[in-house]
Amino acid sequence: MYNRDPMKGAGGTPGGVGTFVAGFAMAVAGGYMLTQRVTVTSGFWSFGGGHAFGLSLLPLVVGAGMLFFDGRSRAGWLLTAAGAVIVLAGILLNLRIYFEPTNLFDTLVMLLLLAGGIGLLARSLKAAPETS
Repeated sequence: MYNRDPMKGAGGTPGGVGTFVAGFAMAVAGGYMLTQRVTVTSGFWSFGGGHAFGLSLLPLVVGAGMLFFDGRSRAGWLLTAAGAVIVLAGILLNLRIYFEPTNLFDTLVMLLLLAGGIGLLARSLKAAPETS
């Protein structure tokens, strides 16, 4: 009555689930090790020499006010969305990311685990060649 397809591998392809799991584990290990060696700090928002965080909140606040007045206001939704994007972009653009000093061997292990894991993940999602 029901026509069920045979069980497929990772990503619905006949690729290997074992390859997917190994790649995932390698990518997670490499990513974890890499993020443990990174320091993230932030600086002040500046626009024309002055601090501009308050100015970046203006479209968000005006849009939110318009939405409280009329929840269907397209301009209110546009200003709110644009304001949220401006605030998030401003936060990301003002981050300073530093890679802490580490030896070459540890750096290579981190990068090879991450790149190798991503490669295995991609390979597992590709259809395996059919054998006859």
